[in-house]
Amino acid sequence: MRQAKLWRYAIPMESGVVLRDRRLTQREGLIVLLQQDDRQGWGEIAPLPGFSGETLEQAQQACESWLTAWLAGQPVSDSLLPSAAFGLSCASAELADELPQTGSWQSAPLCHGDPDALLLQLQNVPCAKIKVGLCEAARDSLQISLLLEALPDLQLRLDANRSWTPEKARQFARRLSPAQRARIAFIEEPCRTPAESLDFAAETGIAIAWDESLRQPGFTLQPQPGLAAIVIKPTLTGSLARIQRLIDAAQRLGLQTVISSALESSLGLTQLARLAHWLTPQSLPGLDTLTLMRQQLLRRWPGCELPLQEQTEWTRVF
Repeated sequence: MRQAKLWRYAIPMESGVVLRDRRLTQREGLIVLLQQDDRQGWGEIAPLPGFSGETLEQAQQACESWLTAWLAGQPVSDSLLPSAAFGLSCASAELADELPQTGSWQSAPLCHGDPDALLLQLQNVPCAKIKVGLCEAARDSLQISLLLEALPDLQLRLDANRSWTPEKARQFARRLSPAQRARIAFIEEPCRTPAESLDFAAETGIAIAWDESLRQPGFTLQPQPGLAAIVIKPTLTGSLARIQRLIDAAQRLGLQTVISSALESSLGLTQLARLAHWLTPQSLPGLDTLTLMRQQLLRRWPGCELPLQEQTEWTRVF
């Protein structure tokens, strides 16, 4: 016998979380539970404001339609909305015992704030992620240069979110020595177009990674000089099957693949950690976003002391 439930949740965020010029005071999403006989599977559906093409209301409608068909025993296919497709496929995979329990609990820390505090935070850390492009390029490169000089074993992943013009990207690179450039594992989407980002890589020798480009209509992953990695945010990408196809394609091209968070709750993050251990075991995932939240949801992240939100705070919608 099949049963299904769907709830809405809201988790308060730490003050100061800004996404594309929009302050995010709470993270909202959906939790789905599939049950069949004595088995169950959970999933999180959480479109990210400013990044997802669908709204939470649209994702909820898609989930309700999918669940109605699933309960009736009708054939169901992946939702066309990425957040719904990902959460429902995770719940289905758990129900079928297809999502391994072992997770990649080590994550590249997401760093921000005072440089002196960063130096203490990154002692003995092999790899970290830093957002760039939020201030002047010269200031970004000064911070990166100081970190790399002070921590000779540190490697950095940078994320510019397509914020630089070609000239600003050059200004950033100009202040880094060749040895420092070589310790940047990659910059995610440094410039506003893929062509400009590839030109930047060719000119500076700094490797790049695709993130937003992976989700552009008609985009085809192919080997390109200077391209070192792809960064997959499953909530923005789609079902587990689609993610597996992307990873397979990247591995055939010799590209590193990084599973990364789109500000999911601890429920979604623990599933991403399991996904990373399963499909990208050689690559450190980018899941260090729980520090931006004030509560955990349903499942605890190992070692995290944030309180677990009570189920009574969820709103049943299906």
